[in-house]
Amino acid sequence: MENQEITPKQIMLNYGLLLGFASILISVALYAMGKTYEPHWSVGVFSTLITVVAIITGIKKIKDLNGGFLSLSEALKTGLGIALISGMVLLVYNLIFVTFIEPEYFARMLEVQQQKTMEMYPNFSDEQLEAALEMGKKMSGPMINSAIILIGSLFLGFIISLIGGLIMKKTDEEITSI
Repeated sequence: MENQEITPKQIMLNYGLLLGFASILISVALYAMGKTYEPHWSVGVFSTLITVVAIITGIKKIKDLNGGFLSLSEALKTGLGIALISGMVLLVYNLIFVTFIEPEYFARMLEVQQQKTMEMYPNFSDEQLEAALEMGKKMSGPMINSAIILIGSLFLGFIISLIGGLIMKKTDEEITSI
């Protein structure tokens, strides 16, 4: 067997797919438990923790691949690549989910938002409540939802990559200046 070298693209693809499928697994579990519309706050913490682990592990693999050296730009590129791939995987699942599995997703989500708005702001007039619901309708739909998933994934990936890259950064200049 031939010894194949691991490339940065393979690392981004592997960790991006792993993170994307982990996100799908969380979404399927929420759906199975009937918590799709009102998940517990711990789900967000758990999802973020999985994202941090996947991105930081990918960046660490790149550092190992480079003989212990890592620039901030390599860390950002790797983290954003992982986040982009996982976001695209989750986006495809989400489109399948809202189209075939739960076609009434956006209508039900608006109902949940209406209920929460009425609980949080009991003094809202009918006009204010209607305006809030109208804004909710404009911000829902498969295209807006897809954009939010992708932008959110990339934003979180950027923040995690930036922090991880700043912590793990080690370049030739740092060694020669000592």
